[in-house]
Amino acid sequence: MPNPLGSLCLVLHGHLPYVLHHGDFRYSPHGEVWLYEAAAETYLPLLDVLWDVSSHRARPAVTIGLTPVLLEQLGDEHFKAGFVAYLKDRIAAAQSDRREFEGAGDAQSASLAERYEGSYARCLEAFEGKLGRDIPEAFAAHAAAGNVALLSSAATHAYLPLLLNDQMIHAQLAAGVAATKKHLGISPSGVWLPECAYRPGIDTWLPAVLYSDPRKRQGIEAFLPYFGLNHFFVDTQLFTQAHAAGTVDQGQFQPVVDEVVHWETRRGWRSPLEPVYVSSFADKVAAFARHPYVSEQVWSSFIGYPSAGEYLEFHRKHPGSGLRYHRITDTKVELSQKQPYRPEDTFTRLYQHATHFANTVKAVLKQYHEETGRHGTVVAPFDAELFGHWWREGPNFLRDVLFILSRDAEVELVTTPEALERHPPDKVMRLPEGSWGQHGNHSVWINDKTRWMWEVEYRAEGRFLRLLYALPWRENEQVRQILERAGRELMLLQASDWPFVVHSKGAVDYGIERFGLHATRFDRALDVAESVAAGASPRLSPVQKVQLEEMDLHDTIFPTIDLNWWM
Repeated sequence: MPNPLGSLCLVLHGHLPYVLHHGDFRYSPHGEVWLYEAAAETYLPLLDVLWDVSSHRARPAVTIGLTPVLLEQLGDEHFKAGFVAYLKDRIAAAQSDRREFEGAGDAQSASLAERYEGSYARCLEAFEGKLGRDIPEAFAAHAAAGNVALLSSAATHAYLPLLLNDQMIHAQLAAGVAATKKHLGISPSGVWLPECAYRPGIDTWLPAVLYSDPRKRQGIEAFLPYFGLNHFFVDTQLFTQAHAAGTVDQGQFQPVVDEVVHWETRRGWRSPLEPVYVSSFADKVAAFARHPYVSEQVWSSFIGYPSAGEYLEFHRKHPGSGLRYHRITDTKVELSQKQPYRPEDTFTRLYQHATHFANTVKAVLKQYHEETGRHGTVVAPFDAELFGHWWREGPNFLRDVLFILSRDAEVELVTTPEALERHPPDKVMRLPEGSWGQHGNHSVWINDKTRWMWEVEYRAEGRFLRLLYALPWRENEQVRQILERAGRELMLLQASDWPFVVHSKGAVDYGIERFGLHATRFDRALDVAESVAAGASPRLSPVQKVQLEEMDLHDTIFPTIDLNWWM
């Protein structure tokens, strides 16, 4: 068998903010319904793809990130009971639609309703039977079998580069890795930095708000080896704008001048097709870059596969049930002009798109090999929820791609840990600051609409750290338990999701409500901790008890908090 031209790393980032106990699916358009939809439309179908591919003696070799906040929710008994109720509700809604369409003589839509009914019924059967109501365990089983690699992340998907104090970054990663180990039984080697947001080490870092004094800050990569993490992911421009620091040959680091990128063209400097070691740790932490051309085949709103007219239209829903019965038709037509969805029309289109994707990967790797003589690695990272939730046919696309490439001798399907092991980086780069958000910077998460959130967050950080050093939590059990609640609320308000939904106008009121709620609970917990520590009240007042019980009732995530994470 000939040596492959290069490798493909498919990376799926599974994440949802903490929504349990914050909006029941029957009454709120936000909240728990997000989680149930993702479980039914993405996570269970993705498991089906992994089972299907592996059962046909092919290896999926997908790298999957399941954020700690997502794992905590999927493992919660409230989710498990609520998901069963949600699936039964969807089955009933499909049955109601079917009767309505049959009464109107609409056989095509009635058939679709019957398909929905069967789909949700199969989800329910699999969840309660094959999965034993344990979605994380199913992913862990695939990792144990060598089918996939699993990543960790920051606990609540905090936007790490903008956090004010390094203790916050350490705590987010410590809580995240602990949750990953608890739910998946693994010690991950890779980490998904939320929003692919990175900040290098800098001696004159300026806080985003409130303060104008320059501060010395470590690069994000400096925190990773402490938790056994050796690679992460960034967007393309962080590679194309990077500066050369050195080479690593046979374990030996050799510094170079930055101009080397202009004349040593066959080493692949600044190419997204090779991972690099990041400057702070020359042989400890590597970064992978998203390949823009390959990724845009799926992501692009102009040329991306999900925009094809045959596929299911996400935005047009049937009144009452919320189920979808129309196809995209054309991206330029109004929702009212969308034509009925015909699943049978998607099969040929899916194969065309899967084949095109595989050929695109091969063409990129072939060109790179011809230009440099080197083994390239295409990294194609996507939000997992794109496949199935936003793009109904997405899981079938993944299945076809995996089957096609698993039998192609020219492309090596590998996970990112395997890519590092088989083809270790030989370059060390200094990466600039950035994210995979619009404009490649931090502007999606901090702007005129969200700046106030960061002011609240910075003040919360300062107050929490001051009280950690001032209050006797090591000696007073009650003070410790109350501060642990405050730490949980602090991590929840740090989630990048709240400023994102405000900026994107996806759920502005919900994002502001949730952020404000966690900020209020955080302050309340610290007020009670100070009161108890001062001995002002030997016992909690009725109001204080209710305040703490409310936190315990609604915010059940990360039940084991270690205050040393922030020390």
